[in-house]
Amino acid sequence: MPPLVLRFTFLVFFILCPLSYATDHYVIDPNHTFSSFEYQHWGLSAQRGQFDKNSGFIDLDEDNKSGSITIEIDASSVHTGSELFDNIMRSDSFFATQQFQKIIFNSTKLIFNDDKLSQVEGNLTIKDKTKPVVIDITQFNCRFMLLYLKRACGANGFTKILRSDFGVDRFIPFVSDEVTLYFSVEGIKEE
Repeated sequence: MPPLVLRFTFLVFFILCPLSYATDHYVIDPNHTFSSFEYQHWGLSAQRGQFDKNSGFIDLDEDNKSGSITIEIDASSVHTGSELFDNIMRSDSFFATQQFQKIIFNSTKLIFNDDKLSQVEGNLTIKDKTKPVVIDITQFNCRFMLLYLKRACGANGFTKILRSDFGVDRFIPFVSDEVTLYFSVEGIKEE
């Protein structure tokens, strides 16, 4: 094929074929993903706890600055450092984990500031009550990880909620209604 015809063929191909951007799929690494919470206890101190079992995925199109995030938290994995308090948190007085086993976050929009993820808007479901939340991202990075021999993305973020909005209202106002939720997430790219 003559060089001019070959160039013309490539030009037509690139004009007629729309550009497509790939969305990368990352599976959340349960060993490097933690969800935690902080609340005020009787106005004396900030108390903290975490959920030890987290799963989900991240779909990320870095070129188009879009994607989605789903995080599923096993509510019965709540850990406060006290077996007594853990059992109270699992009881019907708080998370009612026999009936409501998962806490779920589904994003509706990823917001970027230049190339960095800065906020995630979405819906948080606790005890079958769903409310919109905005997670402020304090750290975000993607890179090749020697540990996995794959690309990985990680982020840290937080949001504030009123636990009474989700039917978790025992001991208010002695235990604060406002709770800060923290997320430390790492996802490993699926090939």
